[in-house]
Amino acid sequence: MSHESKLARLAGLLYLIVVIAGVFRLVYVPSQILVSDDMHATINRIAASELLFRAGIASALVEQVAFLLLPLALFYLLQSVSKPIAVLMTALVAVSVPIALAGLGHQLDVLDLLNDARDKQPFAPGQLELLVKQSFDAYDNQLRITELFWGLWLLPFGYLVFKSGLLPRILGIFLMLGCFSYVVEVFGSILFTQYSGTAIAHYIRMPAAIGEIGTCLWLLVFGARRRGNQATYAPGS
Repeated sequence: MSHESKLARLAGLLYLIVVIAGVFRLVYVPSQILVSDDMHATINRIAASELLFRAGIASALVEQVAFLLLPLALFYLLQSVSKPIAVLMTALVAVSVPIALAGLGHQLDVLDLLNDARDKQPFAPGQLELLVKQSFDAYDNQLRITELFWGLWLLPFGYLVFKSGLLPRILGIFLMLGCFSYVVEVFGSILFTQYSGTAIAHYIRMPAAIGEIGTCLWLLVFGARRRGNQATYAPGS
């Protein structure tokens, strides 16, 4: 197995961890915990499934560690296409990780509030629900900022994939389109209060999902193509 294929499979494994942990904590856990517009019911669900809520936070930590390591593996795999763009790709991910980790602090705040309530901490009627809602709102706001960088890094990543010839070029196209999907979603949700209810909100992330999951599986299963007759790109070009 070539050095490039080993790097590609390592990147694929890290990407798979990011995808699985991300789906678990961003999709599955909220579907089991959150009750729309009913914070009292949400608190009861957290209390009844506290281990699941904690597992969501733990999986987020694993996800962020893997996401920090992923662009490093991709950097060594793709830097021959353009080292400056590979550096940009890595930097955009590095910026997103501390923002995401800070957001997780607000979920830990929820656990602290529930522990205080169990320990007979005096809360005025409705105060616990208000404080928990504020923590969830703060988490959602930081997640929205993080999503901007989740999108931005896909543009240089997709370009490198497209130009390298190590993976199918169609994956690079979907990754670059995925960048704009995230950007539209982030700014759409900020600028338009009813954005989440629009038709575009339900489909906007499809290019990103296809590009990221497709790239993850290709790297993991097939590794990197041999360059063969592909043009050689000098580092820093």
